[in-house]
Amino acid sequence: MSFWTAIVLIVAIVFVTQFLREKRNATSGHTSGADRDPALHAAREQQLEGEIADLKERIKVLERIAYDDRKRLGLADEIESLRD
Repeated sequence: MSFWTAIVLIVAIVFVTQFLREKRNATSGHTSGADRDPALHAAREQQLEGEIADLKERIKVLERIAYDDRKRLGLADEIESLRD
């Protein structure tokens, strides 16, 4: 086998394995970065940003429930102690 035959054989093996890998990824639902549609990517990003904003709002509400109730109870006790 000559040097150039070996080079062609190696390149062919690389192309075949890459083809088989892409085919397997396509059937399992994975896509490479080149296959992604920028519009779908932007829409998904907006959806995720909306979910993050909703989660931040929920965290604020939970913090308000957890901390404000304690503050109000403490404040009420302080007011009662001042009345005495």
